[in-house]
Amino acid sequence: MAVLPKMCTMSADVEAYLARLPDDQRAAMLGLRARLVALLPNHIEVMSYAMPGLRAPGPKGKMVIGYVAFAKHLGIYPHSGSVIPTLDCGPFKTSKSGVLFTPDQPIPQALLEAILRTRQAEIAAGCGRKA
Repeated sequence: MAVLPKMCTMSADVEAYLARLPDDQRAAMLGLRARLVALLPNHIEVMSYAMPGLRAPGPKGKMVIGYVAFAKHLGIYPHSGSVIPTLDCGPFKTSKSGVLFTPDQPIPQALLEAILRTRQAEIAAGCGRKA
């Protein structure tokens, strides 16, 4: 299991979600989660739209990123339909709202950071979903 900074504890809902996943997906998601927590210190871990994710701090903090496991792939979603279309996400399959990947081909760190930077800039500008 990934080691988390002391300031971030896994919520019971997220823990239950991850515990239900097959071993390969759980390992991939725990690794992704640890990278997200390291990149978004002090953000709040929540379940939103039936997926684990991180919300900006504060009482009206917007969702920054969510991640989810499906039967044959995993996905990462910046809770905005305008982030992914602005980025080069190749060779991954994308929709306007997310990037699909597998446990064998995780999201590269540079792409993950670009998604987060773009989403955070969108939030700072007052754009994007409020959920």
